[in-house]
Order: sequence, then C-alpha cells, then structure tokens
Amino acid sequence: MAKAHTALRVDGMDWTDPACPVARTLDLVGDRWSLLIIRDAMDGARAFTDFQQRTGIARNILTDRLRRLVERGILDRRTAPTGRRQIYGLTEAGRDLFPVIVTARQWGERHAFTPDEPHSVLVDESGSPLPELRPTDAQGHPVDVDTASVRRVR
Repeated sequence: MAKAHTALRVDGMDWTDPACPVARTLDLVGDRWSLLIIRDAMDGARAFTDFQQRTGIARNILTDRLRRLVERGILDRRTAPTGRRQIYGLTEAGRDLFPVIVTARQWGERHAFTPDEPHSVLVDESGSPLPELRPTDAQGHPVDVDTASVRRVR
C-alpha cells in the first residue's frame, strides 16, 4: 500500500508558476545552498557546525537556509539532548527528496566530471554503487523526454 503524502503548508509563498510541480519544488528547495544542506542532512549532518564545515557556507546564509527549510517543512529543528544546541533532521518531505539528490548526483557523474576524474560514489548497504535512476511508465517501460508529456491544468 502506498503511503499518503501531505502537501507542505507554506504561508505567504509567492509561487513562480503555481500550476507546475517542478516550479513549486524549485521555489521550496531549488537554491544551491538548500540542496547542499539537504544532501548533508541525508549524510548525517545534524548540527549547525556540521553543515557549516561540510559546505563552507557563510553563517548568515546557513542560518537563513536552515530557517527556511524548517519553515517549509523539509527539516525539523529540536533541542539536542544536552540542551546546548539545536539539531536538524529530515522530515518525511525532506526524506522524499532522496531520489532528487540521487538523480542530481548521477547527472553530475555523467556530465560534470571527465571520465578519469575521481569523485565520491553513493553506495547501498552492501557497498555497491546505486544503479542509474530512470523513469518508467505504469508498465515498467523506460520513458524519456520523447515519450512523456505534461498534461496541463486549465
């Protein structure tokens, strides 16, 4: 049984293209720093200093992006057990961005590196690299830009 998804509640959002799911996604998480913070949260970063050290982001920008990601329901924030700092974790909506991060990573592996240039590799629990993600139709057949289309709302 598929799990139900709930739309994120974002008050006061000025949507770039209100009827387009791609545009809304980019409005919510589409800047460089937000995606790198999400990537690092998926890789175990929890504290402000974790994110700052991994990304090299300026403190004021990191503060802003963490606040936005919490407000937009991508991360949650809670006080650490020590009571001395805030820690961040992915919400269900944040975890649902995993295929987006994997697809961006795989695109980068194909197009942003020379064939012999070293880069990090995303692996599964057995240590094997993840296979390339490819969209499929309802019958499991591959689809691409030539075989899929957008049905627009009127």
